[in-house]
Amino acid sequence: MRGTYRNSEGPIELKGRVALVTGAAHRVGRDIALGLAREGMHLVIHYHTSAEAAQRTLADVRALGVAAIALQADHSRAPDVQALFAQVAAHFGRLDVLVNSAAIMERKPLLDITEADWDRVLGINLKGPFLCAQAAARLMLAQPEGGAIVNIADLSGLRPWPSYAHHSVSKAGLIMLTRVLALALAPTVRVNAVAPGPVAKPIGWSDKRWQALGARLPLRRTGSGQDVAEAVVFLLKSDYITGEVLVVDGGRSLV
Repeated sequence: MRGTYRNSEGPIELKGRVALVTGAAHRVGRDIALGLAREGMHLVIHYHTSAEAAQRTLADVRALGVAAIALQADHSRAPDVQALFAQVAAHFGRLDVLVNSAAIMERKPLLDITEADWDRVLGINLKGPFLCAQAAARLMLAQPEGGAIVNIADLSGLRPWPSYAHHSVSKAGLIMLTRVLALALAPTVRVNAVAPGPVAKPIGWSDKRWQALGARLPLRRTGSGQDVAEAVVFLLKSDYITGEVLVVDGGRSLV
């Protein structure tokens, strides 16, 4: 991935590179994995409990003509992460891209959030990406081409959402982690984040409610996981961008 990212001519070529996408079994993570596969990247499909969905994503990725494997791990536990990246290194011999997409989002009044709630959300949304970035960096720093990391943040990390306190804090932390990693790992590894807005209909929402939300946005529509995937590809190909947060929200943060 051109470790120093200097004297480049045109965008970085992703074809033939290896990417690990956490939480790639479904929703936005799946869309990101498919988007990278369409660019010719070989994929590691990470999942925790969604084994069947991961196998479907794996089949769809392989159908695009690239190599891919699906690996299970609880990415909030250091031993699992160490084993995950050891398997990646053993199978592909390298890692060029990490996309930290695995996350959970829970709505709960501030005073009802328990210690267990807090630890679970922060563990999955912040501790996990840290552990994965740390493990990925060790592989990337050891290869001449370096690598790139993209963290999937959220608008809630930029704006306070009172009913999602633990989620907002976890995503704000992920944004700061992005900036810290960008400085700590430069110039060999670039690190950026994408902060999506309404790109995946929340569980329990009706189509009517989802469409009504889109109608209130400046672009008059909700987005999709493909919009996030395209943003990830843009950041991976742009070798003079690091430490940035790309908001993909149809203008929601403006209103």
